[in-house]
Amino acid sequence: MICPKCKNDETRVLDSRETNEQRDIRRRRKCEKCDFRFTTFERAETTNFLVIKKDDSRESYNRQKLEGGIWKACEKRPVSQEQVDQMLNELEEKWASTGREIPANAIGEGVMEKLRKLDEVAYIRFASVYRHFKDIETFREELQKLLK
Repeated sequence: MICPKCKNDETRVLDSRETNEQRDIRRRRKCEKCDFRFTTFERAETTNFLVIKKDDSRESYNRQKLEGGIWKACEKRPVSQEQVDQMLNELEEKWASTGREIPANAIGEGVMEKLRKLDEVAYIRFASVYRHFKDIETFREELQKLLK
């Protein structure tokens, strides 16, 4: 592991702990050259699947890309990093169990389902982009679904 401060590649692990329901390993490290201490996280890759886009093209699943979209919807909302991580972990386990390829609409619908339970404002924000709300009537229809 390279030290983020001095870029030395000789670091040692001081402490390792399991986190996130034993899905991740948190490691405290120390640079052998400058004594800088830093934390790294290690996660087993379970999300090695392809996303089938609307035009039938395929691309590798990118957690950071999806997480970025979720955070745009959750901006200035009382949603924590832990909640987003848990949501993505649960969804990724579900998607990975379905096979090597997953349609993009299944990803979008899964995120919307989780956001609806987590924060209704974030849900509406995500839905408005995902479903391409064209006018106020489409927006109103989605709000009516929430009120049911």
